[in-house]
Formats: sequence, C-alpha cells, structure tokens
Amino acid sequence: MLKSTYEGQNCSIASALEVVGERWTILVIREAFLGTRRFDDFQRNLGIARNVLQTRLGRLVDEGILERRPYQDRPVRHEYRLTEKGIDLFPVLHALRFWGDRHSGGEPPVIVRHRGECQGVIDDRRICETCGAEVSAREVVATAGPGYVPRPERAA
Repeated sequence: MLKSTYEGQNCSIASALEVVGERWTILVIREAFLGTRRFDDFQRNLGIARNVLQTRLGRLVDEGILERRPYQDRPVRHEYRLTEKGIDLFPVLHALRFWGDRHSGGEPPVIVRHRGECQGVIDDRRICETCGAEVSAREVVATAGPGYVPRPERAA
C-alpha cells in the first residue's frame, strides 16, 4: 500500500515534498510568483475547489512559505505574500517550468525575462541571455510566450 507521507525517509527531497508535494500546492506557489495575492484570484486562476485552496494556503502559511496580510478591515480580508522561504523556491519552479517546456511538445506559454532595461530571456540556469547576469526571483518578470493561451473565464 502506498504511504501518504514520506516519514522515515532520510532525504531532503522527501522532506521538501512533505511541504510542497501535495496536488495543487506548487501551482498555488506559482500563482504567488506571478503576483496573485487574494483568495478569490487564486481560486479563479487555478479553478481549484475553495476548500482545497483554503487547506493549501493554510499549510503554506503554517510552513512559512506564504504570509497572510490584512488588506481590508470591514470585513477583514487577507492577501497572501511569499516569504523569504517561499522566494527560495524560485529556482525549483524555474527548473520545473524549463523541464515542462522541453518535454511537453508544445511552445512555452511563459517566457521569464530580466526585469528592467535589459529584458533578456532567462535561461535554464537562471542566467540572462542578453547581459549574462545570474538573476533572482526579484529580478525577473513573466511574459506571454509563443504557447500562451488566455485563461478561460471561470464562474465564481
């Protein structure tokens, strides 16, 4: 029988999967990197069930990957922001995106570019192809790639 956790594994990959390996979790983190902050926007962009999203966001907050910040008083509403721990996942998401681009058989839906004047494309090693700088999550912007397809409007 397949275990539901990686307990007992003396492995850093297993430890990481305990935190980010649940279905939907890495896509919630992707959305946070793309600038999504509010619950309803996460739900609309992902098409995820509200109860599942609530569980994933709560776990990511508990793990210190996201933090909740109030943005409205009446009624109290919160937004979700990546913490330093969450931002440290940038190389992981970047590598997964490149792997998916390479092996999906289609054109990349997203191109990651160096923010600012350069606007160079960021390669699989997080190096700007224009200026040669190694970039961090704060120095990039995601733009539509040749395989980009607009998200269909989802019912709330």
